[in-house]
Amino acid sequence: MLLIGCKSENKINFLSPKGYNLSNPVMIHLRNDLDEISGIYYYKKDTSLFAISNENAFLYKIYLRKPIKIKYWKLSIGSDYEDITLHDSTFYLLQSNGDLKTFEFTNGKLINTDACASPISGFNEFESLYYDGFKEKVVLVCKDCEDDKNQMISAYNFNPLDKVFNNNYAFQINGSEAKKIAQTTKTRFRPSAAAINPLTKELFIISATANTLVIADNKGNIKSAYKLNPKFFKQPEGIAFSPAGTLYISNESAETGSANILVFTYNPTANEKI
Repeated sequence: MLLIGCKSENKINFLSPKGYNLSNPVMIHLRNDLDEISGIYYYKKDTSLFAISNENAFLYKIYLRKPIKIKYWKLSIGSDYEDITLHDSTFYLLQSNGDLKTFEFTNGKLINTDACASPISGFNEFESLYYDGFKEKVVLVCKDCEDDKNQMISAYNFNPLDKVFNNNYAFQINGSEAKKIAQTTKTRFRPSAAAINPLTKELFIISATANTLVIADNKGNIKSAYKLNPKFFKQPEGIAFSPAGTLYISNESAETGSANILVFTYNPTANEKI
C-alpha cells in the first residue's frame, strides 16, 4: 500500500541550499518493486515522475497525487539501468557501464529505438544522467571511472542530434573539494544522481556514498556543498526538478523500510541555515 507521509516536525541543524528546507520533506512511500529506484525524471505534462529501478527492467510512471498511481512498461532484458532523462519524446536510459539506450512510445508501446555504446575505455561505473538545455547535450557523470585520479570526477557529453559521444570529458568535478566544503569525513564523493535546477540554472549533484549534495555551475565548478541528514536521505539515488523549482529526491529502501521520494517545495525566502 502506498502512503504519502506528513511533513516532519523534527528540526535538525543541517544546512540547506537557498530556497529549500532539506530538513522538512514531504515523503512519498513506494511499493516493493521500486525498492531499488535508481533514477527519476519530472514529466511536466501531467506532473508525474518517470522512474527506473536497477532491480528490474521496467519504466515506471508515478502519478504524484492522492492516492498514488503507478503505470509501468517492460524494457529490454538483462540491462542494469541507473538513470533516466527525456528529451524531444525520446527517453535516454543510462547503463552502469556508460552505454545509453533510447526508447520512444509508438502506438502506446515503449519501443527500444537505439543503443549507443560508450567510447570510454577501461573499467567505468556511471549512475548520473541529465539533459543540459544550454549545451543541448545529454550529460553522463562518472561515479567511478578508471581514468579519474585524485578524486576528480569526469562528465561526458552525448549529442542527441547525431547520436555521438564526445570521447574527451566535458568537465570535471573536484570530489575532494566537495567533501571539504560540506565538512564531511565520509568516503569518496561518488555521484549517484544529477539534475539542473531550472530556476537557478545550477547543477545539483548527489552522492549516496558521501551523503552529500553539491551545487555547481554547468562546467563543474563547485559553488556550495551540503551534508545530508541520514534520517531522511538513507540512500539517495535519483534527483529531479519541476519547472517551478520543486525538488524531488528518491531513496532506495536500503534494507530499512520502503523506498521513497522526498519532495521539497521551492521557497525563495527560505534561509540557507535551517
